[in-house]
Amino acid sequence: MFSADIVTLFPELFPGPLGASVLGRGLNDGLWRLGAHQLRDFAQDRHRTVDDTPAGGGAGMVLKPDILARAIDAIAPSGDPRPRILMSPRGAPLTQARARELAMGPGAVIVCGRFEGVDQRVIDARGLEEISIGDYVLAGGEVAAMVLLEAVVRLIPGVLGAPDSRDEESFENGLLEYPHFTRPQSFEGRDIPAVLVSGDHARIARWRHEQSLALTRARRPDLLLPKTSS
Repeated sequence: MFSADIVTLFPELFPGPLGASVLGRGLNDGLWRLGAHQLRDFAQDRHRTVDDTPAGGGAGMVLKPDILARAIDAIAPSGDPRPRILMSPRGAPLTQARARELAMGPGAVIVCGRFEGVDQRVIDARGLEEISIGDYVLAGGEVAAMVLLEAVVRLIPGVLGAPDSRDEESFENGLLEYPHFTRPQSFEGRDIPAVLVSGDHARIARWRHEQSLALTRARRPDLLLPKTSS
């Protein structure tokens, strides 16, 4: 079973949207597990301090490495096979391929940063994989963690119910998804494309592929570039 543990200063934010709709049903049915852990519980002073001023000066505060390491070690002791992830704007972009890899694994331990960031030493010492959900900065990693988990959990068998419904989604075949239509046949003078009501499945498949290709060229041409090995 996919098991997710979140390290956060705001555990009350979870499950949030992860507890709704099909994801919430999957959670309640035991298809996946979610735990949210208060980072301050691992502090050892009476003020439950988790941050300090940045070495070298500068604005903001930095999460202390000893506190975060203590939390990670308690939640995922030695031998826990789950990847340890830090939601970070400087991380590698989250992709559908990485979401699929995570969905096939045992779960993840996800650290939600706050303030200016996390001491680099604990990132290195605990092998945290930094993942970003976009080229922008949020107040903290909690919303980003929810995005990652939604992308992953919906791929777990049984959560969506119809596994073949994912096969033609955006990014699954390297292209953006084609446009969708449904009844009524005419809406404000706009008709469903005739090919989609023709009953000719080969023509429909070709039309959908052409539409996906055209949308990808217009909106995400980077997806069509040759992949380079790292």
